[in-house]
Amino acid sequence: MMLTSLIAAAVLMTAPTDDPANDPRARVAHGALVGRSADGVEAFKGIPYAAPPVGPMRWRPPAPVEAWSGDRDAGTDGAICIQPPSNGDPGVGPLPMSEDCLTLNVWTPEGRAGALPVMVWIHGGGYNNGSGTAALYDGSKLARRGVVLVSINYRLGRLGFFDHPALAAERPVDEPAGNYGVMDQIAALEWVRDNIAAFGGDPANITIFGESAGGAAVTQLMIAPAARGLFHKAVVQSGLGRQQSAELALDRPGRPSAQTLGRNWARGARLPAAVTAEQLRGVSAEQFLTPAPAFYGENLIVDGRVLTEDVAEAFAAGRQAPVPLILGTNSAEFWWIRPTENSAYGRAEDALLRSEHDALVEAYGGPEGYDAHIVSDVIFNEPVRHLSRLHTRAGHPTWLYRFDVVPDSNPEPSGGATHASERPYVFDNLHTVGRPLGERDDRAAKAMAAYWTTFARSGDPNGEGRPAWPEFGAVRDGLLEFTNDGPVAKPMPFPERLDIIENFYARTRPWAR
Repeated sequence: MMLTSLIAAAVLMTAPTDDPANDPRARVAHGALVGRSADGVEAFKGIPYAAPPVGPMRWRPPAPVEAWSGDRDAGTDGAICIQPPSNGDPGVGPLPMSEDCLTLNVWTPEGRAGALPVMVWIHGGGYNNGSGTAALYDGSKLARRGVVLVSINYRLGRLGFFDHPALAAERPVDEPAGNYGVMDQIAALEWVRDNIAAFGGDPANITIFGESAGGAAVTQLMIAPAARGLFHKAVVQSGLGRQQSAELALDRPGRPSAQTLGRNWARGARLPAAVTAEQLRGVSAEQFLTPAPAFYGENLIVDGRVLTEDVAEAFAAGRQAPVPLILGTNSAEFWWIRPTENSAYGRAEDALLRSEHDALVEAYGGPEGYDAHIVSDVIFNEPVRHLSRLHTRAGHPTWLYRFDVVPDSNPEPSGGATHASERPYVFDNLHTVGRPLGERDDRAAKAMAAYWTTFARSGDPNGEGRPAWPEFGAVRDGLLEFTNDGPVAKPMPFPERLDIIENFYARTRPWAR
């Protein structure tokens, strides 16, 4: 089926349930909402937090929502943002798909008693895929633990991270550009600040959390000037940390600018050499999906306004948000990617000196161990240790975790917990996995959900009835490992491998120490 036949705008006004008088209601700045109640939780879905970024608003900062009159039905998810097929990723919600996708969902306990802590979920998917509407991210179980859960959609791929000289020529000189997906995330946080009290949430107690690209987004928001003060705690799940961004208009050796990438795409799409901004905005959305942008190569931009530097550089200088922070990785993140693979995450050894390569092979116990783990360590494990040390050095509370829960039904020969496998545990939504899980998985999910929601409430994940999670600064490189036998406090494993990789980064990126 062609993409164009699947693209549709989210439904604005539909009939509430058969007995609308019993449906929960909330009034936000732009009008009244009618949600749904089930099992002690009120859900409000498909709420617009910004105007549709369509037509002349494509590649423009998010604009305010227009007010509506009467009751707006909030019982159905909004459309997912334009994206290529997800290859079965459960982090993508159902169709329809549309450029008109800047919506969010809210789950809150019935009664909305008191000012509850707020958790805002930022989905992953390489900044190319994903949505806040996936069943995997249903916030009901976390809401029953006494938090208000918000999940958001934001623009993806070339519709969310893109620039071109023709766009630059027609926009105001002071208008931020390139990072439209990050601007959407900031706009969503502004909406939460201004409206979450209507759902029982405390706008002075907001935690942002995300996984993979969503975890990278959390660290970007921690250094984005416009996001400062919009959240008070942060959780980064497998969120990279050492990534390097393209600049908006300036080419660097090995790092073409966003405008160069945009010009290259336009040439490949056979657009006129002197293409105009109007012509770019007239291209069908499906054309921007081919070829899919590479996360590293095309969706990370330092634009000079929304993001003025890379994450590691800002953390090294102590310029990140001074908030309590949880970071962590999984034990077998990218176990299937080999270091010589020609992909966005492969070629991990290209810049290694021969001495560094040989020392790492020895540290991994031979070529087989090196091939299985070097990409995960270079992309995730050493960077998360580095950010944890920098955040602690700046005097901010920091907790590190390692997820190593592997169900008996795991079909992968991964030797550990693969990338993104912690998500159903954090949300306590094991039923979305699609295969049998056991009692130990349920215990792990209950533990993770409890640690996460306790952190959102107090800024410290520890609570009665659970093993103590040592603060990273209190025990050098200490973490909490989630295992099949339960959480265990221990030092971060394999430090000798990470030390070699740290020295490699210090040699090649000395500005981010």
